[in-house]
Amino acid sequence: MLYLDYAATSPLRAEVLERMLPCYREMFGNPDSLHAFGRRAAGLVGAARDEIAEILGVQPREIYFTSGGTEADNWAVRSLAAGEQFAVSAIEHAAVLSAAKLRGEHILLQCGEDGVVPLSEVERALQAGAKLICLMAVNNETGCVQPVSEAAALCHERGALLFSDCVQAGRCDLKALTAAADAISLSAHKLGGPKGMGLLWVRRGVKCPPLIAGGEQERGLRGGTLNVAGIVGMAEALSLAQEERAVFAAHTEAVRAVFEGYILKELGGEAKIDGTNRAANLSHITFSRGGEWLLSALDLSGVACSGGAACSAHAALPSHVLTAMGRSEDEAKRGVRFSFGLETTEEDAEEAARTVVRLIKKSSGE
Repeated sequence: MLYLDYAATSPLRAEVLERMLPCYREMFGNPDSLHAFGRRAAGLVGAARDEIAEILGVQPREIYFTSGGTEADNWAVRSLAAGEQFAVSAIEHAAVLSAAKLRGEHILLQCGEDGVVPLSEVERALQAGAKLICLMAVNNETGCVQPVSEAAALCHERGALLFSDCVQAGRCDLKALTAAADAISLSAHKLGGPKGMGLLWVRRGVKCPPLIAGGEQERGLRGGTLNVAGIVGMAEALSLAQEERAVFAAHTEAVRAVFEGYILKELGGEAKIDGTNRAANLSHITFSRGGEWLLSALDLSGVACSGGAACSAHAALPSHVLTAMGRSEDEAKRGVRFSFGLETTEEDAEEAARTVVRLIKKSSGE
């Protein structure tokens, strides 16, 4: 099997597992217990929080641990600038879009055919009175990088906040993102960390109402026993991801070039690369004869990929990202997302591309 779905999740790294194991064995205490076992666990949490704060270039007290990116997204969207008008981009992850619907009426920022939200849309929302703008850093389907820093500057000129879903941006310059935004979300398992672990960073001074009552954890804002092993694992995964940023970008860009180059050479106009200004590890391609059959055929042929976000994979609906980019509903059902990791070789990419081409040509009787 060739795994080309790193945007959905990535395998737990050996370094991460090694650091987590003591949390399940020797240091298993509840970090809120006052005895020695609890104090040791609390020490691990504190050290990991400090480590993550250093990676992000923020204060440790500004970090709130969550069960993942979805929870962090929901918390931010439903809580920041409470009671005020707000706006979200049309290409956000479902965790943001669904939370926005629950919060109430809001402004929808449109994107261009290139998959990028223009700053004019942010200006439009601010002029309409929005006090919170939600703009992801890297789109989870196309990989298109959004103008977060520029949007944040516009927000701050008008006294508004900017929240950025950075779940797919864990290998970007996170210090630059926290320097610009007022809040960001992150998820560990996209980076070789454990599933069920994420965080919400909120700049000091920004009001953030409690998410879960029933405990004093996370400074009284999120009750519940802390996931010590997950927190420690996330610190290690984030550290490795940031250290490897340049290597990761160069490697995945080379792998993607082999993959896309072969497909475009063999299929020509039957394949269209979606979006511009893309993160190096993502490749979203719309095929003239794509669709669910192609995903199934690729799986049976030993290539694992997806039609978009894994959490929406069971809904046979057009991609909301592609429709926002101006595609028809039919065309928006024919896209396939391929995503790469450090483990993906150029040989893997060429083999997968050959499989894609073979299946597409077979479907047309060639």
